[in-house]
Order: sequence, then C-alpha cells, then structure tokens
Amino acid sequence: MATKTRETLTSEETEVTPQEVIWNHICGFPPLALLRCAIELGIPDILEKHESPITLADLASEIGCSRSSLHRVMRFLIHYKVFQEKPISETFVGYIQSPVSRLLTRHGKHSMADLVLLVSNPEMLAPWGKLSGWVLDNKELPFKAAYGKDLWEFIAANPDQSKLFNDGLACDARLTMAAVLEGCPQVFEGLGTLVDVGGNIGTAIGLIVEACPWINGVNFDLPHVVSSAPACRGVEHLGGNMFDHIPKADAVYMMVKNLHDWADEECIAILRKCREAIPQDNGKVIIVDIVLEREEDHRFKGVRLVSDLTMMTYTNKGKERTLAEWSYVFHEAGFTRYTIKHIQAPQSVIEVYP
Repeated sequence: MATKTRETLTSEETEVTPQEVIWNHICGFPPLALLRCAIELGIPDILEKHESPITLADLASEIGCSRSSLHRVMRFLIHYKVFQEKPISETFVGYIQSPVSRLLTRHGKHSMADLVLLVSNPEMLAPWGKLSGWVLDNKELPFKAAYGKDLWEFIAANPDQSKLFNDGLACDARLTMAAVLEGCPQVFEGLGTLVDVGGNIGTAIGLIVEACPWINGVNFDLPHVVSSAPACRGVEHLGGNMFDHIPKADAVYMMVKNLHDWADEECIAILRKCREAIPQDNGKVIIVDIVLEREEDHRFKGVRLVSDLTMMTYTNKGKERTLAEWSYVFHEAGFTRYTIKHIQAPQSVIEVYP
C-alpha cells in the first residue's frame, strides 16, 4: 500500500489530537525561557552589529560560551523562527537576525526585551502556582500567598524587582504608545496640558510630548515612583495619590496598567477625581486599556485573556473589562458619553467625556 504524503492526508487525519494539545501546553514555557536566555547571552545584539552571517564558532567565541550548548539553543530558536540561518559556503551556515529577534535587542526602538525579562522572571512566575487556591476559597491572593505581601509591597521592598518591574512597564508603554500615536494621533489635538495618571517613570507622557510638542505633560504617580523618573523635556514629574486629587488639565490620560489594576469601586473613585480635574465643557479622559470583546480582531484575543488572568494572579481586585463593564464605571463616575478607537495592539483608545 502506498504511503500517504502530507498533501494526501485527510483533514481528519491532520487535526491536532487531544494529546498534541496537552503536549503543546507542556512545552509552552521553554520558548519563553529560551527568549530570556538569548537576551541574557546578548545574542540579538551581537547579530545586530554583524553585517554578515556569523558562524557558531564565532558567536560562541564572542559570547564566551560552550559551542555545543549554544548550538542546541540556536537550533531550538531557529525552529521557533526567532533567528534565521543563511548559507556562508557549501558546508557552513551562519546566523542572522529575523524581524522577531530584532525585537529582542536591548536598546532597539521597538524592543520587547525588558517585557520578556519581566514576565519570565522566576519571582513573577511563582504566584501562578497559587491560583487554584484563590479560585477555591478567595481567601488569600495568589501573589500574597507566594510572598506574604502584595505586589506593590513586594516591589517596594526589593529594589532589583522594582527596577525590573519599571523597565518592563516602560517597555510595554513604548509599544502601546507607538500604536496609539500611529493609529489615532488626533486624540491629542488641541490639548494644552495633559496629565498621565499613574504614569510610572513617565515613558508614555514623554513619547506623547515628543510627538505632540504643543502639549505640556505632567507625569503623576506616587512620590517614591516619580522620584526615580528621568528628566524629560516638556514633562513635569509630580508626586501624589490619585485617590486624593489629580492635577488640573485639559485632559487626563490613563495608561494601560492602571485602571485594570483596580476593582470597579476604585476605578469609579479614580475616574471621579479625573472628572474633577478637567474642564466640564471640553475636557476629556483618554484611557488606553483592554476591551475584552474586540471580536473583530482575533490576533490579540489570547493576550487579552492572559492579561485578565494576570490581574487576578498579581493584583488585589484587578481585571480586564468588557464594553458593558466599562460603560458601567463611566456612568457611575458621572460621565455622559465615550468613544472607542481600535489600534494595532491588545488595547483600545477610549475617550470619555463629562
């Protein structure tokens, strides 16, 4: 009997089996761990500075590592299309960058390296092992069950983790802001002063002011957070508590990693403070956050669902929201209308008006 080729297999025979599904999940973490390994070894940056393909021997020499171990790492990452191979001669091949690996350079404009290092950090992975206990009894939050303190207390007590966390959030802010400024720059037109509430070290507001130099930017976060913020032209770093007050401005900007950290009651309280800070005739609140049911865009659906579970694992009451849930908190905070603009990112841009 003739052997069937892949092209002649029936659709039933090529379906993924239940065992394959489980195996794919079992093998889900190693690709992330290998991305971290590549970043820590500096492989993307080494390849970036070489104009021609680099051999295994030369790459191992530059890193100062075992050639055989490096070969196995690169074989894996090439299979997952992180790096590429290119023939150098009839007998040798060299390694080159790919569009994926260029996102892993440490100082690239669109680098995702700091985000990879954050989510693959062992301290950030441990709370996931406590998730089932929280689902069963809702008594001890996963992060607190892992470390005896919540995320914010843990970060405040561990400077190295704080830097890793801030660098990861800044990386995320750069990626998201690029999508916002490309997808709907008009949301910033006509603004004089813009306050970024919970702006961390000011990455997002700095990018906005750079792209829109007519805006006076204010980065508003807790005093110990803004104390480590770098100086940025056109941006004032201001310490305070968003539950107490928010500086007056033409518009208030709420970046992702802010409202989704909180339960509805806290979100409503924050948004009420935002409403007090803006002009009631032409002010607005600009929110960049996830809307869960963006069904017309399936590329980031898994990212949105993971983000929701990340909120459940890391924060006290945080969650991602559906459109109906967003509408509820806007109405309860005293706003009358809102518009939503979709961008090439997991998040959407929501403009909310008094």
